[in-house]
Amino acid sequence: MTSFFRKQTNDSLIDQLIYDGRIENERCIAALRQVDRKNYVLKRNKSSSYYDQPFGIGYGATISAPHMHAMTLELLKDDLNPDLKDDPISVLDVGSGSGYFTAAMGVLVSKNGSVVGIEHIPELVEFGINNIKKGNPELIEKAIIKIIEGDGRLGYQENAPYDVIHVGACAKNGIPEKLIEQLKIGGKVVIPVEKSSGQQYLEYGIKKKNGKLIISQICGVRFVPLTSKKKQLQLF
Repeated sequence: MTSFFRKQTNDSLIDQLIYDGRIENERCIAALRQVDRKNYVLKRNKSSSYYDQPFGIGYGATISAPHMHAMTLELLKDDLNPDLKDDPISVLDVGSGSGYFTAAMGVLVSKNGSVVGIEHIPELVEFGINNIKKGNPELIEKAIIKIIEGDGRLGYQENAPYDVIHVGACAKNGIPEKLIEQLKIGGKVVIPVEKSSGQQYLEYGIKKKNGKLIISQICGVRFVPLTSKKKQLQLF
């Protein structure tokens, strides 16, 4: 695998992610080709849309580097595949931010499922909705995706339980209990977690019948903190 790269088109970005081994699943690859990253960054970053790096989107939030999104989709490829499920897939995206990863998951479950994005900064709720309307409007029009304002640490009980919960910010004290409660038995959670050492790791958890999570550490990462609205606003 290589590290950061700079591409000029969405297709060349995805091609590089494939070449680097970040993503292999054909459905996930097709989803990323449908969700053009340039529609999900700030105007000042448009010319760098296809660089493999994170960008700030305001209010202390970021859109992650493409390799992180690709790797996370690959982790969740079976859980976001309606053909492998008997019931509609329910997904929660905590810290939906730009709406990019929310849209990618929406494309994957669009045959029979839905995604709720949750943000506690109203301006980011509007930003995410507007980006999806611009880049992938059918996901909003068909009610496959909705983005709401709220504290993502508390989840969103109305659509629970979830097959998948994705968290786009780093939890300092472990995975929030409300998110674990709202996960289906057999459901998956992907979340960055900060350890006592200060190091962050991307964790992948599977909820067992006893309600506990079996957790795997995927890799070291660096994400903005999963915190209160007040503290987040102090970051910018």
